[in-house]
Amino acid sequence: QVQLVEAGGGSVQAGGSLRLSCAAGGVTYRMAWFRQAPGKAREGVAAINRDSSTNYADSVKGRFTIYKDNAKNTLYLQMNSLKPEDTALYYCAAGNGYSATLLTNGYAYWGQGNQVHVSS
Repeated sequence: QVQLVEAGGGSVQAGGSLRLSCAAGGVTYRMAWFRQAPGKAREGVAAINRDSSTNYADSVKGRFTIYKDNAKNTLYLQMNSLKPEDTALYYCAAGNGYSATLLTNGYAYWGQGNQVHVSS
């Protein structure tokens, strides 16, 4: 069992930055960030595997960076140049597979979710 505790998020104007963090209690092999806007399906944003290979959704490439502090077993998502369409509930996820997949079925453990709101 892996416990995931998220922090960060909040409200920011378009063009601003936010950083999300996710502290993992337990061994993780791949981790990712997902988001879900009202009335929409949950979508993968960024993922990282245990070899630090990363994978990003096209909508966030060049603006978001996923990274992990292995000493603290904490995952981060640095979000720059935020847009109103980035507004969503953001979830941290962890799984036991190898590839940095952006599919929800690749992850068995989920954080509680953190709201990000970007105003225009």
